[in-house]
Amino acid sequence: MKPETISEKTGARLRSITRALRYRNFRLFFSGQSISLIGTWMQSVALGWLVYRLTNSAFLLGLVGFAGQIPYFVLAPIAGVLADRVNRRRMVIFTQTLAMVQAFILSILVLTGAIRIWEVVALSAFLGVINSFDMPTRQSFMVQMIDDKKDLGNAIALNSSMVTGARLIGPSAAGLIIAAVGEGICFLLNGISYIAVLISLLLMRIPRSSSEPPGANPPRQDGVWQNLREGFRYATGFEPIWDILMLLGVAGLMGMPYLVLMPIFAKDILHGGADSLGFLMGGAGAGAMVGALYLASKKTVIGLGRLLPISACIFG
Repeated sequence: MKPETISEKTGARLRSITRALRYRNFRLFFSGQSISLIGTWMQSVALGWLVYRLTNSAFLLGLVGFAGQIPYFVLAPIAGVLADRVNRRRMVIFTQTLAMVQAFILSILVLTGAIRIWEVVALSAFLGVINSFDMPTRQSFMVQMIDDKKDLGNAIALNSSMVTGARLIGPSAAGLIIAAVGEGICFLLNGISYIAVLISLLLMRIPRSSSEPPGANPPRQDGVWQNLREGFRYATGFEPIWDILMLLGVAGLMGMPYLVLMPIFAKDILHGGADSLGFLMGGAGAGAMVGALYLASKKTVIGLGRLLPISACIFG
């Protein structure tokens, strides 16, 4: 086979994997979020290490994690309904700004030595509330960035690879920074990283017909609670969706708590420091990156359903 042919095939393969990046709005989103998510993972690692350093308590470590996650369970369904009723770009700008403020408050408290565990719990719960509205709105907003909906699956896969790439870089960097100068700088850098995503959101050009939720003119007649009931009826009545929700619920309940408890493994079991914690967390990101790149290379979702139970078993 000629080198030119190999080069052409490689180029075509690369263009196929990154085809959603040809849309300007998605490129802006991808670049801004890539920087911001590195900061997010840095804060996640630093927060766990800070709590365990201050308290040496597995219970309080779990309490902080619980405070950050319970708002998802309570508020995310409502936030998903509201995401269909508001200007999504404005909502994401609002939630990202609040998350930036939370990171700066946390950094000031830590850098001045005034931090107390109850403040960590409260700020974690505050961020959980923010993310409960941010995540469903941001995910639905991404649909508006892709003109040709055939490329939406690729955009979702690229978004996943962006998250896992940040999960690879952020924790490793955080471990080294914590070991050198402490947790406060990680929170400060996370706050600064939000500037990148805010700039990218402000630079987007979203047509009015796209930036407004479906049915914005005329206004919706259905109430929020009616929409919630319809959503639950659909999820419980459509077997594939229900199966996926149950699979995610079991995996999240039985498997994901290892992330919260990772500081204990790094410090007490492996007898390492913050750098060990960072590399442990980054290792999980490396594996996730492989899966995300594989999904980005797929041109169709057909056959992916078989991978879900296999992936869940391997995860377990």
